[in-house]
Amino acid sequence: MSITPASPITGSAQTGFTAPTYTHVTDTPPTSQGKQVVVTALGGTQIGATIHSVASPFTLNWYRPANLRVLGSPSPVTNVIANVPVNVYGLLSRKGVSVAANQPIRVMEIRTTYGVPAGADTYDAPNVRAGLSAHFGYLQQQSAGAGDMGINGVL
Repeated sequence: MSITPASPITGSAQTGFTAPTYTHVTDTPPTSQGKQVVVTALGGTQIGATIHSVASPFTLNWYRPANLRVLGSPSPVTNVIANVPVNVYGLLSRKGVSVAANQPIRVMEIRTTYGVPAGADTYDAPNVRAGLSAHFGYLQQQSAGAGDMGINGVL
């Protein structure tokens, strides 16, 4: 299996957090094309952060297409493949957040999706991996900045 969630997850740097970790257990995903976990315990210093509950969810769900698509044949006249389908994979994280005193919890969604053109998975796997490596590395590198931007709006 490609996605094998290990517990705990070591969180990335965030302003005000020290060595954040997220202990999780396997959960039933919304669709059969996913793997989901719920956060059941927090580690490190994360003052004010909460774990998963019905009223305030904290879930992470990897998903893939229900039907994986493959590359079609080129035109016999032009030798061009006119329609290249894309398989979209992703991670959807949901976290309950308070918006004001005495207000119900709202759900914040964090999405990362990526579309792999059919055929690239076999013909150019190293560049598919390089693109993903850079993307996830950049997310990790800029985690605190993304958190700060979500709080202060400064890019």
